[in-house]
Amino acid sequence: MSIITGSEYIDRIDLLEMDIWVDGHPVIGKVSEHPAFKGVMRSQAALYDLQHDESLQSIMTYSSPSTSEPVGMSYLQPKTKQDLVKRRKMVQQWALSTNGMMGRSPDYMNTVLMALASSVDLLKGKENCFPEHLLSFYEYARENDISMTHTFINPQVNREQFYFEDPDDEPIATKVVDKTNEGIIVKGARLLATQGGITNEIVVLSAGGIQDKANGFAFSIPSNTKGLKFICRESFVGGASAFNYPLSSRYEEMDTIVVFDNVLIPWERVFYYNNLQVSNTFMDASSFLPFTLHQAVSRQIVKTEFVLGVAQSIIDTINISEYQHVQEKVSEIIVALETMKALIIKSEVEAELDEWGFMRPNQKTLQVACNVFPRAYARFGEIIQQLGASGLMSIPTEEAFQSSLRKDLDQYLQSKADDAESRVKIFRLAWEMTMSAFGTRETQYERFFFGDPIRLSSGLYLSYDKEPYVKRVKTLLGMD
Repeated sequence: MSIITGSEYIDRIDLLEMDIWVDGHPVIGKVSEHPAFKGVMRSQAALYDLQHDESLQSIMTYSSPSTSEPVGMSYLQPKTKQDLVKRRKMVQQWALSTNGMMGRSPDYMNTVLMALASSVDLLKGKENCFPEHLLSFYEYARENDISMTHTFINPQVNREQFYFEDPDDEPIATKVVDKTNEGIIVKGARLLATQGGITNEIVVLSAGGIQDKANGFAFSIPSNTKGLKFICRESFVGGASAFNYPLSSRYEEMDTIVVFDNVLIPWERVFYYNNLQVSNTFMDASSFLPFTLHQAVSRQIVKTEFVLGVAQSIIDTINISEYQHVQEKVSEIIVALETMKALIIKSEVEAELDEWGFMRPNQKTLQVACNVFPRAYARFGEIIQQLGASGLMSIPTEEAFQSSLRKDLDQYLQSKADDAESRVKIFRLAWEMTMSAFGTRETQYERFFFGDPIRLSSGLYLSYDKEPYVKRVKTLLGMD
């Protein structure tokens, strides 16, 4: 089928009739018309339409190795450093359309699947592992341009380092409870499927730390599979008005709890199961981390550019650029932006072929980036709040501007550079980015994008080769 259009994406999702619950009520009718999903699905559809823009075809697509038809560039298995550049340019083209606000745009999961398929040989010859199923699914996804969500995390019941559920109790964390001639049966719950309910498929993988082999598996199934349920958190869409809610009306990605009620996973969709060693090592040993970090950092650069644009828009509209504390604050954003740009390029320059002939970006460099950005993004919100000050409280709605109050608003909310309506639009954007439920969710999302920040720092420390520098110190002191 090759690349799809936006309308085809929306039609696909509407036809699935998934089991989705919002505020304790099932979603009835077309998902694309539900207030919680309408805006983000339109934004996602616009991404698919970009693949058909003739001026962008060389950025958005490449020729399928199977059919020579155009397929999404985010599926490209890179074999050269130039291939990594191609992937980055594609990711950033899509990110420009969403201002980096959609962390689970389709290119993320496309990249995840590409990375796992590129390391499929790790599963060969291993008990209860089916590398051919993973490779087949990658090719199916690539050729049909399907959308995917994923879930890696077990419910937060007990975060003790060694915690086992009572085998006689109903499972909480999803586990294999049976197997048949048709496949494995899984029961329990998983967190936290962002975009759950608006994708064709859900990919479920063990992310390590598995102590019971029944909890270790990897598979993908259609999102309307019998017994599969998506329980949504409260929607952070403030309303349909792009004036009042310029971000959440477009980019609010729902997060869902995924419940598996004796769900049958057909054998052809099982990648591995009942293998503790594989469940605990495959993700780390594969090229998952370098490739997904490369995608994420590429998007985060675009998001940082947008933050810089918002900050400078505030400065311009109320004319505060002459103050040194303002210059210092915005310089923080600039430093973070240029640091992230340098790191992504360094990761490509220092990329190396892996054992299977695929070009991996430098993982250590990208680990540095994923330690930098969560802290920087939280600081961005503080900077925007400080720049906007009381102006972030003086933000009447679109309806107010259409009322008899318009004359007063025009008089008292004007600024040095803009009329009242334009000024309020800028400040409402800044407010929603940093102070709304949507905005604070974005901060939390980026803070934990690749897991606990302290664990990420520990991982970088433990894996970074510090010995050459210690040796230089000892040489200087005559201790070698």
